[in-house]
Amino acid sequence: MNASRIALVTGANQGLGRALVEGLAARMNPDDLVLLTGRHERRVADAADEVTGLPGTRARVEGRVLDVTDADAVARLADELGARYGGVDIVVSNAVARLLPGESQAERADEFIDVSNTATHAILRSFGPVLRPGGRLLVVASSLGTLGHLDPRLHRLFDGADLDQVEYAVESWRSAVHNGTAVEAGWPVWLNVPSKVAQVAAVRAVAAARREHDLAAGILIASVCPGMVDTDTSRPWFSDFSQAQSPSEAARAVLDLVLAEHADPALYGELVRFGKALPWHDGTPLVEQDGLVTP
Repeated sequence: MNASRIALVTGANQGLGRALVEGLAARMNPDDLVLLTGRHERRVADAADEVTGLPGTRARVEGRVLDVTDADAVARLADELGARYGGVDIVVSNAVARLLPGESQAERADEFIDVSNTATHAILRSFGPVLRPGGRLLVVASSLGTLGHLDPRLHRLFDGADLDQVEYAVESWRSAVHNGTAVEAGWPVWLNVPSKVAQVAAVRAVAAARREHDLAAGILIASVCPGMVDTDTSRPWFSDFSQAQSPSEAARAVLDLVLAEHADPALYGELVRFGKALPWHDGTPLVEQDGLVTP
């Protein structure tokens, strides 16, 4: 990678995103720059100041306000970094909307889809072209992002799709939720499942189009599953957190992937968990029980 690197993390005020910024700032060099981004100016500024003041921080940390649901804002930031620094070296798309079990999935669908999926598409479209040689672009998803977690009737929408087709599938799902036809069509009630599958499918689509160029340039584009993480967003959904990781623990494997000297071609375009690719077609559709989700 370049001697002076530029890293950017979305959804970085708290939780895993904050832990990723802390880890990057500790493991990168003093002349490197880590951009901590989020929607709320005060929270972003406070978080950046706090990370800067940590004993282990080495790299420069700056807060930047970024609403990832605003595709134009994402594009402007990518263009700015491309013009100012000649590109970026590390991008981690981590933003997620918080959703509680008691809330209406349908009523929260737009916000959830915009933050998780529309934003992922914008990040891939805008930051892919400004990745410098040796760059890394990772989308934080989960093991629920494997295709088998969806009803088989829906597989054709994502398997082998290009990014435009993934976007169309996501908008079709959104419309079905609002029209009350989603369950009939096979979509899970729990928004997180199709959202994660679509995130992974979007990464696979972009990777398929760029693979030859990126492998030659040492670039890695992938989705990542950090495992179960104990955060305010995830805790309400699971009854047993005995095996959950803290955000800093969950960040380690992601950081190892981001900061590896050489990109493993076997991981390119894949959903990676703890350094290994998860099979795209694996998984079993999930069911809801008493407001919680189980296999």
